[in-house]
Amino acid sequence: MAGVDLISRARAGDGEAFRALTEPHRRELQVHCYRMLGSFQDAEDALQDTLLSAWRGLGGFDGLASLRTWLYRIATNRCLTTLRSTSRRPVKEWDIPGVEPPEPTRFGEVPWLEPLPDALLDGALNLPLGPEARFEQTESISLAFVTALQVLPPRQLAVLILRDVLGFHASEVADMLDTTVESVKSTLKRARASLRRRRSTGADREPPPAAGSSSEDAIVAKFVRAYESTDIDAVVALLTDDVFISMPPLPFEYEGRDLVGRFCAGLFDAGRRFRLVLTRANGQPAFGAYVRASDGTHHGAGLFVIALTGDRIDGIELHDRVWQDRRRRLGGQTSSLQVSAARATLTGPKKHLPRRLPIGSLRYESLTISATGVLVKLRSHQGKTFRFDSLPSLL
Repeated sequence: MAGVDLISRARAGDGEAFRALTEPHRRELQVHCYRMLGSFQDAEDALQDTLLSAWRGLGGFDGLASLRTWLYRIATNRCLTTLRSTSRRPVKEWDIPGVEPPEPTRFGEVPWLEPLPDALLDGALNLPLGPEARFEQTESISLAFVTALQVLPPRQLAVLILRDVLGFHASEVADMLDTTVESVKSTLKRARASLRRRRSTGADREPPPAAGSSSEDAIVAKFVRAYESTDIDAVVALLTDDVFISMPPLPFEYEGRDLVGRFCAGLFDAGRRFRLVLTRANGQPAFGAYVRASDGTHHGAGLFVIALTGDRIDGIELHDRVWQDRRRRLGGQTSSLQVSAARATLTGPKKHLPRRLPIGSLRYESLTISATGVLVKLRSHQGKTFRFDSLPSLL
């Protein structure tokens, strides 16, 4: 009865009632949009469009399916519209000063790929799944899996996620996509075959160590020491023979220990020195990467995400434009920046920031790193400076 009362109130225009109805599903819907689109920014936009459409269309919700299923229908179709558009993040040309990259193994097909901070996964991966689910939730959010999804045709992508990741029945998926059960089954068969071909090379790999385990911590610590000290031999020693590196939106991809070693050596030989700050993204170890300037300060360069197999690294994603894209958005959009009041404080008055901070009048000021951690500053038109001293709270 409580749910029925909330729906009635929301249909009458009660925003708080609508929020109470949808908030329990917000995080999982955001992750669903991310799986479909492979872009954190596009997923945020699709989620907002989904909630707006749900608010406007609540009068048409007939209750035959659950509210959760109805929201997934809206979100999936919003994502399909985005996938069919031509406004995805374009490929960037190589523009790292003083660094001449080796000839790449190939050119990537998914330049729009962005990592998803683990802070946004809380409550989204421990939900009860339908009986049709075939993938572990942690596997289904890994960068390798999300990348493989992105090359599927949009309809195949939607069906595979709804059926094999979330476990919806074929009849439910058919209703979401306005098609037949037979069409869903044939589409799923093609999607599974395509995904299997793309992921077959990793079938015999050792599983990664458990998140937060001493084994994972040991590999991460070795990588940080080697990379920060520009010890190329130590870096290469941590890699598998067929390690893979990519760097969206730059299209270059490298495969093999020797070639990846040459790429990293090129960065080090050009005098680039890094400081790595540990975080997590896509259920994997990740690092905020900061390049040391000539005056000794460090400036944000991007986000590294590593994939592990056994006690070795078999994949590195260098998202070398995450910070630059984020800075442009902070200065140019009128939406809201989601921040945690526990992680964001005013540098002047000793009080916490509101949970939702309007950013239309805020401008990016600086990003530095010190012994005490990451410091991001935004300035408002009143001259107040907002400090974010946690990497996940910014991402």
